Amino acid sequence: MERKPEFDRILIKLSGEALMGDQGFGIKPEMISYVAEEVAEVHRMGVQVSMVVGGGNIFRGVAGSSAGMDRASADNMGMLATVINSLALSDALEKHGVPTRVQSAIEMNRIAEPFIRRKAERHLEKGRAVIFAAGTGNPYFTTDTAAVLRAQEIQAQILFKATQVDGVYDKDPAIHDDASFIKELSYMEVLERQLHVMDMTAISLAMDNDLPLQIFDLHTKGNIAKAVTGNDVGTRIYSR
Repeated sequence: MERKPEFDRILIKLSGEALMGDQGFGIKPEMISYVAEEVAEVHRMGVQVSMVVGGGNIFRGVAGSSAGMDRASADNMGMLATVINSLALSDALEKHGVPTRVQSAIEMNRIAEPFIRRKAERHLEKGRAVIFAAGTGNPYFTTDTAAVLRAQEIQAQILFKATQVDGVYDKDPAIHDDASFIKELSYMEVLERQLHVMDMTAISLAMDNDLPLQIFDLHTKGNIAKAVTGNDVGTRIYSR
């Protein structure tokens, strides 16, 4: 017997890098189709799904500014990269039977709706997945912060960050063989220990509004569905 979802409304945060697979740049069709199927599985359970996707597979504002570009200009380019990813994700989800709407924080009416909170909530209630593009619409803010912000605006019960690793470690497991996996954390522990789960602004915003976060590996098939049905995957960050 299949387990029922524990949440009615969720937000899934994806990195742009997740969409490029092993290419090193851009969008790999097989990878975006895989992501869409993982999300579609949750949508079929009756869960209201919203999403935020980064743009690092196309352009990273931080990288641009470190190379001498004006930070605001670089971040604007990064936000536009997230719109490209959001449109690609929308197309892939539609092909998997999930009706979608892309809402952009930067108005571009020909290709996306402007972000309007009430409208986003109506879409979700009608069974459409909503993809929030262009971050917060402001430079100097990451898509992690945008994800926390949108999750709170639409009153999502939890934010899932589907990422490249299977959860949070006390140090980088790619560099340190003795890195220890951490199952549960409080927001304050993340801040005090400077754990690079999400940027500090995003963690602080989640803490101020008591939004639970769960970080897990996107590349393990079925992980999003497992997380939604309350299975023990990844790392949970919440008020303890």
